[in-house]
Amino acid sequence: MKLQYKTPLYVMICGAMLSVTACKKDLLNVQATDRISTTAIESDTAVYEAFVTNRYIGERLQDKEGDGSNPGFGRGFEYSMWSSLTDESIYNNDDATWLIQRGQLAPENLGGAGVLWGRSYRSIRECNYALSILPKMPFSAGHKMRLEGELKFIRAFRYQDIIRNYGRAVLMGDKVVNLTDNLQDPALFKRASIKESIDYVVAQLDDAASKLPLDNDGSWILGRATKGAALALKSRLTLYAASPLYAAGTWADAVTAAQAVISLNKYGIYTGGYRNLFLTNITNETIFERLYTKNANHTHLEIANGPNGYGGWAGNTPLQNLVDDYEMDNGKVITDPTSGYDPTHPYDHRDPRFAATVLYNGAPYRERSIEAFTPGGKDSKDGADNWNTTKTGYYLKKYMNDAYPLQNPWGNAGFQPWIYFRYAEILLNFAEAANEAYGPDVVPSGSSLSARTAINLIRSRPSVEMPNLAGGLSQSQMRDAIRYERRVELAFEEHRFYDVRRWKIADVTENKPAGGVIITKNANGTFTYTPKVALDGRKFLPQHYWLPIPRAEIQASGGQLQQNPGY
Repeated sequence: MKLQYKTPLYVMICGAMLSVTACKKDLLNVQATDRISTTAIESDTAVYEAFVTNRYIGERLQDKEGDGSNPGFGRGFEYSMWSSLTDESIYNNDDATWLIQRGQLAPENLGGAGVLWGRSYRSIRECNYALSILPKMPFSAGHKMRLEGELKFIRAFRYQDIIRNYGRAVLMGDKVVNLTDNLQDPALFKRASIKESIDYVVAQLDDAASKLPLDNDGSWILGRATKGAALALKSRLTLYAASPLYAAGTWADAVTAAQAVISLNKYGIYTGGYRNLFLTNITNETIFERLYTKNANHTHLEIANGPNGYGGWAGNTPLQNLVDDYEMDNGKVITDPTSGYDPTHPYDHRDPRFAATVLYNGAPYRERSIEAFTPGGKDSKDGADNWNTTKTGYYLKKYMNDAYPLQNPWGNAGFQPWIYFRYAEILLNFAEAANEAYGPDVVPSGSSLSARTAINLIRSRPSVEMPNLAGGLSQSQMRDAIRYERRVELAFEEHRFYDVRRWKIADVTENKPAGGVIITKNANGTFTYTPKVALDGRKFLPQHYWLPIPRAEIQASGGQLQQNPGY
């Protein structure tokens, strides 16, 4: 029997990260070696600084449960990515993602999504603790200011995870909750409105941005928050606030927030190619990213997602739903009779971001081409390790680094950066908000861009070079164009899950069957492509616009914490 804990996770950190208890008997009064003492943090500037930087990954020394509490912000490079909870992909070897795809989400049945509430509040408490002792730490005034901005950014990011997954947040302010506090205090569990939640976080980000440096430099480790990171998070949150699901802000405010990042004149579209962007540490497009080193590598993507014919495990396999949405390279959808789409050669002449994102039958990969066909295809069920054959007919290409070994990768792979914010997202945020507030071709005050010209900057990226959007589009047509750009430009970057919800179209997109393809090699060497359902029972209900708060958290609050409707 698994015992239920009776203390909220944002309080339990007292016992998990900080050593705050003492024993009466000298025999038992020893310093724990698996945690950091408050004395060390509060008396040693190096330990304090390490404590702050470790808040980026939510790391605690005592994390042996494998509960997903250690990956950093969001999910990032895990075996099953957030994309496999959407119409982008399915996880080939189910690890509870299928139950969410099938609408079986419940407060006690959350899979990898179940850690977000507790993990976020644990980190918020840690940030509050670090902020509470910062005034007495012997740093220079300028360094204290940076650390304060950094901690407020991290705390805001954790609140973002609460807001975008659960809606209304419990706003803790600067309070450091301890086990000695009255844990039945209703204020500990009162959820603010969505508007109150977002307004609070936006104010914190404004404060953080005023304190953070514009650049990482010799005194500010690469990968730590900057002014641009704080403003980028504000841009995302204000865009969400104006969206139909939230209805807690204005599109004009979202335009202003995105423009603040653009006006830094620090970021641009990476000219080294769309595919290389996700393999390269530190580019002019990257605003905030997590960097990995030899001793801190992440999931080894190549074997986790590679084709079975290479010994890979298939992992996050793209859906036909996504494949069909890629335009032809002339900018026309494949259902347009004048597009040039050929169903016997379905992957020819597509938006170049398609081949950079999806491995398809015939795609060049390492020493040969992908063989997802039957009979006889090496990357089909007729190949080796056929239990790892893709269920959709596709494999993931984005993020895969062919220079890394696919076999025995441990210690020699898993060093791609995970990008949290990049300039293309900011342009997309600006375009969406500007179109909704002013229309496709109006240049807002203080900007040099319209919604249309912002999108064209992305479409004209070197290695993509899709046709520019023409002038004269209606607001509705531009809305569709912007949603297309977000769909393909940001694929597998943890945006689709939140986009279809904030637009309130998830009841359409997430109720479509999870599509795949059966590829048959004919006697004359041609291929026949037959649609199939790759995962049956896909289902989305109205309550799924928000995640349920884990049952254990509701119980720990004594029932004071209000569950989301429908659960």
